[in-house]
Amino acid sequence: MIKTPQQLVIMREAGRLLAQVFSMLDTFVVAGRSTLELDSAVETFIRQELKARPASLGQYDYPFCINTSINEVVCHGMPSATQLLKEGDIINIDITLEKGGFIADSSKMYMIGTVSPKAQRLVEMTFEAMWAGIRQVRPGARLGDIGHAIQHYAHTNGYSVVREYCGHGIGREMHEEPQILHFGRPGTGLELREGMVFTIEPMLNQGSAKVRSLKDGWTVVTKDNSLSAQWEHTVAVTADGFEVLTLQASA
Repeated sequence: MIKTPQQLVIMREAGRLLAQVFSMLDTFVVAGRSTLELDSAVETFIRQELKARPASLGQYDYPFCINTSINEVVCHGMPSATQLLKEGDIINIDITLEKGGFIADSSKMYMIGTVSPKAQRLVEMTFEAMWAGIRQVRPGARLGDIGHAIQHYAHTNGYSVVREYCGHGIGREMHEEPQILHFGRPGTGLELREGMVFTIEPMLNQGSAKVRSLKDGWTVVTKDNSLSAQWEHTVAVTADGFEVLTLQASA
């Protein structure tokens, strides 16, 4: 669970490379592209340009490098040649990358062209909810502090928090302990210690928090077909706070 300073150096590099993938996508994610094109571009960039490995490919028998979750899709959306991005869509792209034996994990929302004010607000408020959780990270804090901050921000702004999916420890494996819930009570849960590394990745819905899974066994959608958004970073606990390992240079 606790990463050594040497391991953190490797994880910091994996996170830096993953941030470069999103910088590449910033100009590539446009109306008219299929989500399978996005997947292919990411795989090529990770393998050829970054000399790294797309860690999601083959994990749990998942056949793609990325998740592409559009509009009412909460998470785990599967790329498709027939699914074209269109004006007004919001899409979450979730990517993992392994370098030097360690994995980084991050996701980002993209708004395609001009989106509705309600969709834009959801995307922006979910981003802020993630950061409300990240800002709780420091030695001596509790996991419940992270979850409470996210939940409070979401509910204050009129959104529900998906409870079935959570953040997670990360390192040599994509999913390690502990689980990072996006709801909770302050002062409860595991105490954070320097060297812990985990993801914070809240999913907020415009309507009900209830979700359902589609027949493909992966895609999760809102039960009421309301819009959903998610942001994710890999975060390390430092001696006096936190370090976001997957932050884009321009962010």
